[in-house]
Parts: sequence; C-alpha cells; structure tokens
Amino acid sequence: MKVGRFRTLFASALALAFTASLQASFADDWHTTSSLIGPSKYGENFQRYDYVNPDAPKGGTYNSVVQGTFDSFNPYIVQGSPAAGFVQFGGGLLYDTLMEQATDEGSVSHPLIADAYKYPSDYSSATYRLDPRAKWHDGQPITTEDVIWSFQVLKANSPMYSRYFENVTEAVAVSDREVEFHFNQKGNRELPKILGDLVVLPKHWWEGTDASGKKRDITRPTLEPPLGSAAYKIASFKPGSEIVWQRVPDYWAAKLPVKIGRENFDTQRFTYMLDDNAAWQAFTKGGLDDIKPENSSKKWATFYDFPAIKAGDVIKKEFKTSSPEPMQAFMLNQRRPLFQDRRVREALTYPYDFQTMNRTLFFNYNTRTASYFQNTELASSGLPQGKELEILEKYRDKLPPELFTQEFKLPVYDSPQAERKYLKQAVDLFAQAGWVIKGGKMLNAKTGQPFKFEILGWNETDQVLTGNWIANLRKIGVDASLRIIDQTQYINRVNNFDYDVITGQLQQSESPGNEQRDFWSSKAAGTPGSRNYAGIKDPVIDALVDRIIFATDRDDLVATTHALDRVLLWNYYVVPQFYRAVVWLAYWNKFGIPEKQPSYRGADIDSWWIDTDKEKALAAKYKSGN
Repeated sequence: MKVGRFRTLFASALALAFTASLQASFADDWHTTSSLIGPSKYGENFQRYDYVNPDAPKGGTYNSVVQGTFDSFNPYIVQGSPAAGFVQFGGGLLYDTLMEQATDEGSVSHPLIADAYKYPSDYSSATYRLDPRAKWHDGQPITTEDVIWSFQVLKANSPMYSRYFENVTEAVAVSDREVEFHFNQKGNRELPKILGDLVVLPKHWWEGTDASGKKRDITRPTLEPPLGSAAYKIASFKPGSEIVWQRVPDYWAAKLPVKIGRENFDTQRFTYMLDDNAAWQAFTKGGLDDIKPENSSKKWATFYDFPAIKAGDVIKKEFKTSSPEPMQAFMLNQRRPLFQDRRVREALTYPYDFQTMNRTLFFNYNTRTASYFQNTELASSGLPQGKELEILEKYRDKLPPELFTQEFKLPVYDSPQAERKYLKQAVDLFAQAGWVIKGGKMLNAKTGQPFKFEILGWNETDQVLTGNWIANLRKIGVDASLRIIDQTQYINRVNNFDYDVITGQLQQSESPGNEQRDFWSSKAAGTPGSRNYAGIKDPVIDALVDRIIFATDRDDLVATTHALDRVLLWNYYVVPQFYRAVVWLAYWNKFGIPEKQPSYRGADIDSWWIDTDKEKALAAKYKSGN
C-alpha cells in the first residue's frame, strides 16, 4: 500500500472514531467549540486564532467600491436590495450570531452571543447558553426573548433560514440564559451545531416605532438604520450610493477569542458605482477603493500595470485556499419547458469548450469543475461502489443507466477534431429529444418552434463567460443570447426565478447537511429566494438530501454525498464552468497584515489593520497628483 493511501485511510479512521465519540462524550455536556468533522485544532481551550496579531492597532478607514445600488437595511426578506455590510445569511457588520464560524477550519464554530451549547445523544434538541455580557448597542442585554423571536421571524420570512432550520419546531427559554431548540426528528447530527449560525435580532427595536411614530415591520424593506449588536453600526448613508460604518468603541465582544486581533478598522466606507469600468478607475486612482478582489483572469494578467502598481503603492498578491471550491455553472432553469428533457440538457453541455477558453481567455489559470463538491473527499469519482452503490441501487430504475456503468466525464477540447466530435454528439442528442436542424436553425420536429434561450447577466464578466458557448451553440442552430441588466433587476429576477439561464455559484462545505434542501429540494424549487436555481424537482434527490441530513456517521455521510453528486452530474442540471484554488487581491499599501493568513479561506481581511503613516503618505501623494 502506498504511504499516501495509508495516511488517507488512517485519517478517515480517526475522523470516524472522533464522530463516534462525539455522540457519547458531547451528549448533555456543555461545550464551547463545535465541530462536525474532527476536533478543532484549538480543542476546547480556544484563546484566539493563531494567525492574528493580538496587538493589531485600531483606527483608519477601509474604503470599498460596490457595483449596483441598495434600497434596504433588511437583508432577511426577499424584497429589496440590501446595503453593503448586510448579508442574507449571518450577521454581517451589524448583528452577532449565537456562535461564529471559524475562519481557519471547516465546519467549526466558536462562542459569540452563546458561550456554550449542548444536546442529547439522540440529537432531538439543542440548548444554547447566552453570554451574560452580550448586549445591544443601546446597552440593553441580549436576552432569550430576542433569540426566540429571531428564530420565529427568520423562519417565517427568510427563505434560507426557513429551509436551514426546517426540522426545528420551536425555541423555548429554559432559564434566563438558556434557550432550548426542539426538533421534529431525531438523528439530525448537524442541526445542534448549525443553530449557532442563528443571527439574533433586537425584538424590542423591531417591535417599536420609528421617529415618526410608525410601527416597524421586519417583513418589509427599510432605510432606517437598525439597532445592532456587532462591531459596527451605521454612521451615515446616502440611499443607493454610499453607506459608512463606524466601529463601536465599547463593543461587548471585542475581547472574545474570535475577535482578538480582528475588526480593526475604525471606519468602513462603501461607495456604489453602476458599472465595472467606473469601479476599476476608482481603484486605480485611489481613495475610494482600497482592496480589489479580482475574479477576471484577463485583468489579473494584463491590467495591473498602472502607475500606482509600478510605484509599489498598490500590491498584487495571491492567497492559496484549501476550502471546498464552489460549483460555478450555467444554471438551466427547468421551470422552463425548454430544459425539462435530460437529453437536451446533456446536449447543451457539449458545446462548452473550456480548454480553448482557458487557453485564450483565462491564461490557463482555471481548472474545470467536475463535481458539486470539488476539492473534497465528498466528490464522486470512477464508478459507484461499496456503500454508495448500495444506496444508488434503491433508485436504479429512476436513474440514468449509464450512471452505473460509465465514469462521468465532461467534454475535453484537446484536438482540432474535438469541436466536430462534440457538436455532433450534441446534435444527435437533440435529435433523440425531437429537435432537428432546418435552414441552419434547431427546430422542434413537431411544432417548428426554434430552440431559443436567453442568458441573464449583470456585468461585463458575463460577456467573457458566455461568448464561446453562445458561438458554438449557434453552430448547431441553437439561438442563444446574452442579456445584461442592472444589478437590482438581476437580483429581483433571480429571486423570482425569472430567467432561462444564469451563471450561478453554489458553495459547499466539508460537512453538507440542512442547506442541501435550499440547493436541490422540490420544495425549494417553488420558493422565491431559494438557491435551487435549476428548479430541480426529483424524488430521488429529495430522498438523498434527507439521508445526508440524517446520516448516521461520517462514512454514511460521505457515501450518500457521493451518490447525490453523481445523480446531480448525470442529470445535467447545469453546465459546469471552472474554479481557481486561490484568492487574488490587489490592495493599496496602507495595511498591516499578519505574516500568516488562514489557508482555509485564503485571506481574512478582518485581521488586517491600517498603518496610519502609510495611509497619510498615500493620501498626500495621490491628492497632489504625484
């Protein structure tokens, strides 16, 4: 046996042993650090992240440009476009959660509003104990009543939280510091831990009245700055164009382990611009945008030669990541009859020429995505075997036969003959589905309807992503086109599934669970705001998702996720694009940065700080036009 193979098996055995021990040792005991895979590298004695500078100075301003606009400070409903600093899932800059997901480990959380949690051995409930120091920005304590109310309103109004906590039936106070969450099914191993992701909202503020005496409404958008509990609060804003956040000097959690050496900027200013070009010009000139995460291979390779780069005032750096890579893909909306035939969806996969695009457009920076669980042990490979095969056998008559006999492979354009080969395969599949080419157009053989669809986008990157695919599709008579709309319209249309095709991203973890319902379930397909972009309604997938959620151990979870991945791939719900296991950042040289950054996420900007001398020097230099 090869050494690498032995190490993998040994590591898997340790993980399984740890998982088994969790049920025995964690049951009904208070614990401060939660993990779904293996013990945290910090154990139960987490003092601070090992990469931060605990003495990082506070101060300065972090400037950022955001494309688009905003019209709401309520991110937990479908309506409205939330401002920068707010997030649909989690607390963003304003609110704290019960526990905080670790920045340097997957599926690990540390205390925040709750200082500990526990659950029984049958996973039928979970109890969270609140830190008595936790308070709102108005000085009032965060109470069990706030937690219970937040759970209720989020489950009722937030599509993400509703599916995430689908099996949580109620939250009740069992003491003045403890909230117990009850589940409608036992055996959901993930659920006790992920309740730590619950964002806590101030009940007394949301149920109060505004300055005009009007009662506030958590179910509606608002531009009244809400009361919060986290490290920042809104200092000022200009509707749709700017929002400024100010660090709270007496933030209650500033000395908690998850916060030491982090959240160092006194001010965070977000300026809105309508297009990519304006945002790019703002960054190159300085003053409005301090850090630019770059997603464009072309820009990374060719655009970073402006004067500030040459002068050393802007630094270009890549940060390698070890976390799971997202499934970035063209999402084919099955709510449209055009995409409901699996053969048609498979046919649409063949004209996507990744290799040529990577060579001619992406400077060979990218790797083709071949799994919904890319870069994890959860990705399927080869042919199904062992426990995965056993799981899939139950659904054999409802699955594509080739799933059991062929390895899933995407087309590889590695020769001049490849294009002809794959376009012919696409035409053959269209023919099997009842489509024929006449007069250079792909037509329905019975109705004469042309095969025509629109890809919806919102910025210039969409033009790069779609150009090659559209060109190849037109070679076989498919009338595909790209439509660019503004970001607000785009968000609203995606939330309401009003599109034929979009480029979407689905980010997985190393311990999938309840969030899979939001990605794939039949219920989510009909729920506005869900992430079931492809509109999947498949009883087999629903069953596999439930089995993942109620997996008995890590081995069962891995095998079932392999099965889900394989079923998703062979049904061709999306046309996979690519990924890069690296974060590209260009930043103005005004920051202090710890020597080490967390490889799990690549970079933790919250651990950076402003070097005030550098900040002043840059401001003077670029203000004077030197």
